[in-house]
Amino acid sequence: MTYSVYQHWDPLKVCVVGKSYAPGFYHFIKNVQARTVMEQIAQETEEDYQKLIDKLKEFDIKILRPNVVDDYKFYIQQDGKIRPPPMTPRDYSIMLGSNFFLNTFCDENNTACVPSSPDNLIGKLNDMDRKTWKDVVEHIGKTNPVYIDVPKYLENFGAAMTTRIGKDMYIGTQYYDQDLSYKISNLSQQFSEYRWHGINTGGHSDGTYCPVTPGLIISLADVPTYSDTFPNWEVVYLPGQSWKLVKPFLDLKQKNQGKWWIPGFEHDQEVIDVVEQWLGHWTGYVEETVFDVNMLIIDPTNVMVFNYNKQVFDALARHGITPHVVPFRHRYFWDGGIHCVTSDLHREGTMQDYFPQRG
Repeated sequence: MTYSVYQHWDPLKVCVVGKSYAPGFYHFIKNVQARTVMEQIAQETEEDYQKLIDKLKEFDIKILRPNVVDDYKFYIQQDGKIRPPPMTPRDYSIMLGSNFFLNTFCDENNTACVPSSPDNLIGKLNDMDRKTWKDVVEHIGKTNPVYIDVPKYLENFGAAMTTRIGKDMYIGTQYYDQDLSYKISNLSQQFSEYRWHGINTGGHSDGTYCPVTPGLIISLADVPTYSDTFPNWEVVYLPGQSWKLVKPFLDLKQKNQGKWWIPGFEHDQEVIDVVEQWLGHWTGYVEETVFDVNMLIIDPTNVMVFNYNKQVFDALARHGITPHVVPFRHRYFWDGGIHCVTSDLHREGTMQDYFPQRG
């Protein structure tokens, strides 16, 4: 069976779920307190992954996961830093129609997208990527085109930045007012069956807005109007007071530029220094996932979220959608919402046109 994804509210059938390093991975940290913190985070992170997987299996969804090894030396990069674990597969992968992209690196010399053949698919990856993605890529490659050597215009091309609404594809900006004309022009030529649009999200699209169902968008308050991109759709803006729920993070943000947060250690300089030394480069800015726009849609009537938000839940109820809360205790540390830590590979359905007036 060939996998495909055309709309992210079609029934989900196959999904990648991320993975973190095991507790034993952190034995190299000499500071006992910091090591204990990381071991606890690792253990609880996998526990929460398993709860997410159990919930997905209730909907008969097939689960694939990346691979990790316990030896930290395997993940030391050329810059001397330890490579982040494959926590958020959506950041660098996407099933676009029936074409799968694993954006592990971009080839400066490529000018067009050419799928890798099954014979050399894995050989093109470096050691870390090969170990991490071998099982997932080989599974997909049996039935679908897989793109690994991608041209420069597809840098940072993943489902975290791309919203798939049938014939319409929406690309978010990495930073506010980024010029996307080069990327959109090339994508329009390469994949002309879609209409490509840019949205000024200033970061990951899935941390900024979520079209939950045709006619409903959940969005942050600082996003420009959707009157052009999603005309006549209801837009529910989340109130800024949600920040009070993470007040301790705001304190720590002054020390580590908002990169991570371990509740209870906001003012422990020793732990802050050690974790920042080893792990500070792993995570992005948690502002992208504080608000509950980072949701995983299971099918037209079910959606998964990490916590409760009355305004969101009321909006979902108006549209006949049931939210399912699954825990992810360290989402502010990892900066990974439920949409980030998954990547949908197959959804039932065919391409639809929700804006036929666009031609």
